Amino acid sequence: MHDIIDLPAFELECGAVLDPARLAYKTYGELNSARTNAVLFPTWFAGDHTSNEWLIGPGKALDPRTYFIIVPNLFGNGLSSSPSNTPAPHDRSSFPSVTIRDNVRAQHHLITEHFGIERLALVLGCSMGALQTYQWAVSHPDMVERALPFCGAPRTSPHNAVFIESLRATLTLDAAYEGGRYRTQPLAGIRAFARVYAGWGFSQAFYWEETYRQLGFASLEKFLTGFWESNFIDQDANDLLAMLRTWQDADVSTTPGLEGDIERALGSIRAKVLALPAEKDLYFPPEDEMRAVRHIPHGEVRVIPGIWGHLTGGGANPVDAAFIDAAIRHILASPVALAPART
Repeated sequence: MHDIIDLPAFELECGAVLDPARLAYKTYGELNSARTNAVLFPTWFAGDHTSNEWLIGPGKALDPRTYFIIVPNLFGNGLSSSPSNTPAPHDRSSFPSVTIRDNVRAQHHLITEHFGIERLALVLGCSMGALQTYQWAVSHPDMVERALPFCGAPRTSPHNAVFIESLRATLTLDAAYEGGRYRTQPLAGIRAFARVYAGWGFSQAFYWEETYRQLGFASLEKFLTGFWESNFIDQDANDLLAMLRTWQDADVSTTPGLEGDIERALGSIRAKVLALPAEKDLYFPPEDEMRAVRHIPHGEVRVIPGIWGHLTGGGANPVDAAFIDAAIRHILASPVALAPART
């Protein structure tokens, strides 16, 4: 179960208006009387609020007995406004381009207007959730006390964009796609999409060592079908493409007023930032975060060791999950005084 807030006449950065935009979210725990225990945990590509629950629960770093955890669903994921659930004229392939900042602006309304929260103890997220985490820290520097992006970066790199283009081409080349006005889901395209994804989601070493056997798959083919294809086969094709576009366009330096200056954008962050790249992530390699953190006043990088690649942030490997949980505990225990922005 989840909740939905309607945002009337919500104008996107592209100029299109969703009336209303619908933001799906779920909360865990209770907001304290001082409204100081709120944690925001946005979702990743093709995930929903349940995808984040591996880090939430009694005894975990995000303990709902202590924190009020808000998990907003990404536009395009099939629960928030998406091609699959939006009426004409913005239905299906006519769904407009949505940016990471559009997501953050909708979430800001939820946080401030609906819940009356003025400060967030922590914003964190994996992959596209990390893109949102960085954007929150840039767009609302006086509101975010701590930020923990993992398996992500402040912008999508050209190499990452090439991967996204391969996914888009693979899916749309299915004849059943019909320009996005399909009568049935283009399942051959979605299966091919999943297999392209498989080569990027985990590292080369993961496959060399047949680590997929730890997930219960007896062969590589069973892993491709049972893990990767099953992960995407129930997704709507236009939803996947909408989220890809959001991912590809992500860049905190294009925030209005920053004129494409990435160093200035990162220097404006006042939060304490602990970035957790995965050692062998092919989408967001550690070098991306190391370059970024040099420009963040209170920034730190801790590389998550191991061979699980981008899926290090998915919670399936207990060792990686423990590393991330410990980092969250560390940053939540750290005293915070918002740093002055660099000029």
